Amino acid sequence: MSTPDIAIPASLLPADGRFGCGPSKVRPEAVTALAAVGKSWMGTSHRQRPVLDAVGRLRAGLAEMFGLPEGYEVVLGNGGSTTFWDIATFGLIARRSQHCVFGEFSSKFAQAAAEAPHIDDPEVIKAEPGTRSAPVSNDSIDVYALTHNETSTGVMMPIARPRDGIGVAAGLVVVDATSGGGALPVDPREFDAYYFAPQKVFASDGGLWIALLSPAAIERVGAIKGDQRWMPASLDLQIAIDNSRKDQTYNTPALATIFLMNEQVAWILANGGLAWSAERSAESAGIVYGWAEASEYATPFVVDPADRSNVVATIDLDAKVDAQVVSKVLRANGIVDTDAYRKLGRNQLRIGLFPAIEPSDVAAFTKSVDYVVSALS
Repeated sequence: MSTPDIAIPASLLPADGRFGCGPSKVRPEAVTALAAVGKSWMGTSHRQRPVLDAVGRLRAGLAEMFGLPEGYEVVLGNGGSTTFWDIATFGLIARRSQHCVFGEFSSKFAQAAAEAPHIDDPEVIKAEPGTRSAPVSNDSIDVYALTHNETSTGVMMPIARPRDGIGVAAGLVVVDATSGGGALPVDPREFDAYYFAPQKVFASDGGLWIALLSPAAIERVGAIKGDQRWMPASLDLQIAIDNSRKDQTYNTPALATIFLMNEQVAWILANGGLAWSAERSAESAGIVYGWAEASEYATPFVVDPADRSNVVATIDLDAKVDAQVVSKVLRANGIVDTDAYRKLGRNQLRIGLFPAIEPSDVAAFTKSVDYVVSALS
């Protein structure tokens, strides 16, 4: 498909055109800081004090940012959030899990649990893309798997322990916070495992998973380990916990990823912490959804405003406007990674609204799209 030759006026363009939903924009200041320590940081041992100290700062910074109660621990390992689904099937699900599925990524954890031969088939509560499901208390369930933000559809859900007529349901609450962690409000008392990756809100490269674990989750890991359940060492959550307590990972991590994530955590904390980053993303969300609601050709994909994500906006375009062409023209003008999620198959733009992205650039993005659509008509 050829790209129409449309030049967006410089006065309309965002200062930074990166709007991807992961890998996301990395702040230039963080890249400059990494370059400044290149010779003393890159290519050094991850078992020596400089890297151990950096991992320690990262764990302490995340504990402060999320206001973790006493006994909660920050645990990390290699592989990303996808790897953590397999880790959870070995180390957190005792017998049976329940999964709220409302998009591609929430379905993948459910699939991982369904394929694991050592646990029972999961209970799946499914909703159509653009909407969300909710957990239901069930005595047979020992892990409730929630997704704070479904990256594929732009739907977010509140994180709360399921409750029945008596009170809080038994079972661990395990939350996939891959694209929402760090920019959506959350009360750590409402989860037992809250896991995410560095390449979204935390403006870094991929390659790590980070999990905030409650005392109950840590106890579950120990109990499963004590039952002699077989698991590969790289997926053994107890090994990851033991190494994290030493401020290291089981195997070699990417040092640039750790450095850049530390820079982002420090930046967020310096500006006011989780409340600040959540407010900043909410401001950007207000801009893009307000624009779409007022537009003659754009509409928020998620109908219920309460379910619309503050970190990943999905905007449907009228059938007369080809979203793929719009994205190609935007890319040619330096505004990148606005394509719809491929498996969703909609005529849609998907826009990252992470804290590293300036709200003023989000406003400029909407003006640039308007210009392109007008030029195409």
